[in-house]
Amino acid sequence: MNLSNLQPAEGSTHNQNKRLGRGEGSGKGGTSARGHKGAKSRSGYSKKIGFEGGQMPLQRRVPKFGFTNVNRIEHQGVNLDTLQALVDNGIVTDTVDFSVLVENRLATKSELVKILGRGELKAKLKVTAHKFTATAKAAIEAAGGEAVTL
Repeated sequence: MNLSNLQPAEGSTHNQNKRLGRGEGSGKGGTSARGHKGAKSRSGYSKKIGFEGGQMPLQRRVPKFGFTNVNRIEHQGVNLDTLQALVDNGIVTDTVDFSVLVENRLATKSELVKILGRGELKAKLKVTAHKFTATAKAAIEAAGGEAVTL
């Protein structure tokens, strides 16, 4: 072993980046592998999202349609079969209110809750929510329960 054949341990070095702008002899001097002129050769260049080299971008070529109603009120839906599952698991016995739904992660505290009519409800429950569908309300009352609107 002598100084001419020393080399680092296998896997200890991993920097194989181009060393740019370190003189002509490196092969990456002068323009530092950026070519000549143009926006890409300048410092601070960043292409805008969707930029297509000056061609009209797809986002602007395609016709727009539809609209978003700013006054729309979103409700978080909870189905009857979900309420029945809460009863079957012993989580609720007689009342289901907003705090119970939040605790069981069926809604967040900032959401409005609407009870939907999928599935069937066998238990007699007093359900409190912001809205009910007609089928859900009928099913709750058919099971001997009560539907209370907040």
